[in-house]
Amino acid sequence: MIYNVVKKMDNFINFQTAQAHCDIPCKIYDPLLAQIAALSCVRMMDLIKDIEAKAKLKVADYAEISRLVREKELASSEVKDAIRIIWGDYFKTPQFEQVDDVHGLTHSIMRQASKCKQSINRDDGLKLVLLVNEFADIFWMTKGVPTYVASCPYPPSLSLVYPNLKS
Repeated sequence: MIYNVVKKMDNFINFQTAQAHCDIPCKIYDPLLAQIAALSCVRMMDLIKDIEAKAKLKVADYAEISRLVREKELASSEVKDAIRIIWGDYFKTPQFEQVDDVHGLTHSIMRQASKCKQSINRDDGLKLVLLVNEFADIFWMTKGVPTYVASCPYPPSLSLVYPNLKS
């Protein structure tokens, strides 16, 4: 009913149609969110392994594992969301022309993040970090921003691709 009223008003007033290229056209995109989430996956896997290494588990340990698994799965989903948004909203024809196979890389990240949701295998998490770093490097290249690699200053102390914003 409301639609019909608005439609009749539109026919009379002729409202200008609003358009945007994404959900919120802010042009603020940064792969750091995906990188932090990928690191979080590895960190949760490490913490789960620490508990698993105990000789005897207590009820509190099982509760802790449950929380860690939940956070690992949420972090894996955050990776997928952040990459999907950049791929879907930021990448357009000019960026696709600069990068050979960003579609394939994005698909690989989605699949690897799903693997991380399904397991506690640290190697799966490490591969996710590598793929997300590759995506970050490509992203910054399309913006003309050089990058460098450095070890992150917190556990799991893995290498990350950072934008060199000083140049």
